[in-house]
Parts: sequence; structure tokens; C-alpha cells
Amino acid sequence: MNKALVLLNMGGARNKEELELFLRNMFNDKHILTVKSDLLRSMIASIIVYMRKDSAWENYELIGGKSPINELTDQLVAKLQDKLPEVFVTQAMRYTPPFASQCIKQLEEKNIKDIILLPLYPQYSTTTTQSSLLEFIDEANEQFNMIAVEPFYKNNDFNEMVINEILSKVFRSKYSEYDLIFSAHGLPQKIVDAGDTYQEEVEEHVKILTNKLVDYGIEFNSVNLAYQSKVGPMKWIDPSLDESLKDFKDKKVIIYPISFIIDNSETFFELDIEYREIAQELGIKEYQVCKCPNDSDIFVDVVLKLIDNIKK
Repeated sequence: MNKALVLLNMGGARNKEELELFLRNMFNDKHILTVKSDLLRSMIASIIVYMRKDSAWENYELIGGKSPINELTDQLVAKLQDKLPEVFVTQAMRYTPPFASQCIKQLEEKNIKDIILLPLYPQYSTTTTQSSLLEFIDEANEQFNMIAVEPFYKNNDFNEMVINEILSKVFRSKYSEYDLIFSAHGLPQKIVDAGDTYQEEVEEHVKILTNKLVDYGIEFNSVNLAYQSKVGPMKWIDPSLDESLKDFKDKKVIIYPISFIIDNSETFFELDIEYREIAQELGIKEYQVCKCPNDSDIFVDVVLKLIDNIKK
């Protein structure tokens, strides 16, 4: 093998110690906590971690004491490796092992020089795509020939897969009885105001999927976009999911996590537990959460086509 495919993602905790590591690394990321001073950012990160780690672990305990992202990504890597015998398939996580430095050591040992980087974020953001790519590029120190797969939210095969997952949640094709909500991870408004294109791309993605539903003659009662995971007092992009859910009393709701590729604590805990409780308190009649693509065979095929397009 003289080529590699490296999947990039945020990572997730496997235990309480790794959860603290995740939080510390995330809040020390200059793309997340946009403070110019490294010292000040480190001090703020330490305070945030100290205040949040125990309550965050309580949430993790409700999903089995670990994030599902690690096992699911391992399974995706294994399936892709099986389909790409001439390519070394591996992964690099941003905030928990395996880190970019560990991945690069693997590649050096195998004497691999040509790398395709696949950020597992459908839409671009400085906080996700750029953060993961720059971390890997910096660690690589110009010793590889690297090319990155562009954000793939416009990819037709990918969007067909999303639509099929949504439709699988509808009982006996009674689409008009359901309200569809695309839930995306939120961002502080100041990051968008500084030029981050994430919100614009998420909104465009929702339009693409809505138009695809129309082309299929499928009419939900409504199609909506909301943002989850807001923390702290600063202004975040809106509408927030908790506020949006207030509009659906006595209705049936389907949630699709539009900004996630691999299920994680934001989907397993926030969407399927925390927001479900909010929905029940609000009197929502039915609340369903779609799965992320994860290691599905269909997503594996999508990745293979994305890689094939890169080779061309």
C-alpha cells in the first residue's frame, strides 16, 4: 500500500478520564474558543472543564458511559478497508485518540506518501472541517501529498440516503401527519458573523433535501431547521431546537441530525434523551430520531464514489 484514506472527526470519550480530555482539548481549540491569547484560552478552558465535567459525565452515563462514535467509526474504517484493499484506511480524531500525530506515525511506518483526507462533516465550518484539516496538516509537516474531500452535502447519493432514512420513520407512508425537523449543531453567532459559512451551507442542504422530497411527491406537514447544543450566555444562531419544539404540541415529529455523519453524544444523549424529554413535556404526540449514516453499506458506497471522484 502506498496510499491512505484518513477519516477526520471530533472524537468522543470512552470513559470519564477521556471525557475530561475531550472537553479540555475542545475548549483549547482556537477555532472553538476564539480567544487570541493562548494563555487566556487555556485558563478559560480549565474553568469550563472544571464546571462541566461532572454534569457531562452524568449525561454520558445515560448512554452507557461512552460515546458511540468510536466503535461506529472503527466499523466504518473496517468496511472501507475491505472495499479498498490497495489503500490503507485509518482515522484521526481531533479531541480524543487516535490523534493526528498517532495517525501520522502509522503512515510513516508504512512509508505512505499519498493521502486522501475525508472530514466527516457534510457542511463546512471553521470549528469542524477547518480545525480537523489544519491539525492534521500541521502535524504532517509537509511530508505527504495530501488532498481533502470537499464538503459533500450536495452529493446526490448522500442525499438519497438521508431521504430514505427519514422515510423509514413514517408509519404507512402517512407523510402529511408528520413534521420534519432537521437538527444541526449550533454555533455562536459571532463565529458566523466572522465569515464561517456553516449556517449558509446547512440552510442550503435543507433546501436541497426539501426539493428532493417535493420531486418524489412527498409532503410532510412542515419541514423545519433548528440548532441544538447551545451552551453559555452568548448569542447562538437560531432557531434553537428547544424553542422550535414548542410549536409542535399534539403533533408527530421526526428529527434528522443533518450536521452529523456518525452518531455521538449529541445524537444519542441530546436528541434521543434530553430533547425527547422536552418533547414529552410539551405534549408532542410522537417523537422520532433518525440514525446518522454511520457505517451503513449505503454510506460506504457514498464514500467510495467520493474517493473515486477525487482520483479522477
